[in-house]
Amino acid sequence: MSLHRRTLLLSALLVAVAGPAAAQETIKIAVTAGPHAQIAEVAKKVAERDGLKLQIVEFNDYIQPNAALDAGDVQANSYQHLPFLQSQIQARGYRISAVGYTVTFPMGFYSKRYKSLADLPAGAKVGIQNDPSNSGRALALLQKYGVIKLKPSAGISATVQDVVENPKKIQIVQVEAAQLPRSLDDLDASAINTNYAVQAKLVPTRDAIAIEDPKNPYANLLAVRSEDNFTGRGFKRFRYNI
Repeated sequence: MSLHRRTLLLSALLVAVAGPAAAQETIKIAVTAGPHAQIAEVAKKVAERDGLKLQIVEFNDYIQPNAALDAGDVQANSYQHLPFLQSQIQARGYRISAVGYTVTFPMGFYSKRYKSLADLPAGAKVGIQNDPSNSGRALALLQKYGVIKLKPSAGISATVQDVVENPKKIQIVQVEAAQLPRSLDDLDASAINTNYAVQAKLVPTRDAIAIEDPKNPYANLLAVRSEDNFTGRGFKRFRYNI
């Protein structure tokens, strides 16, 4: 999907969920650095044509955008997929709702030492994210490429305890998502979310040694506070699937 198409989707969502009251104020939207921030910057210009003023608030991790939204410091965020949002709501009690989907960024594995996951030697050290939804995603990708096997019941919430077969006895190292690009000097391979890969000047279609199918359950979404999704600040229910 082109950057133009992505920005149109985000700006359309923002205009659709903002009611008449929003035209009189600036809507703060939280994003993570990299592609989400780039998309939001262009979407801001598109939304302004429809009278919606946006202020982009950029963060460098996955935790603060939801904390800022729940606290009311911003009115929306755009950076996460539904499994991650659900895990954050469960862990932290946030009252946040998804109002529509924007774009999917396939996760990939990257390595400075090997050309494919099949080339990993016995005992290789492999980095994955330390948050529940993205670690399960990385483990599923390792299973897809035959590196490990998970319990059939594990699903998208798989953990390292769900690994039932590990023929090469790889060592799975859990790292904060934003730090995974830096881990490539020390680890044999690492799962890296696309927004952090792009920041590290990695091109998924060129540099990933394994990558998700673009059609997966991890489409990114626009989120607002639950009270705004239904009655507050002029927001209304809206869902845009791609």
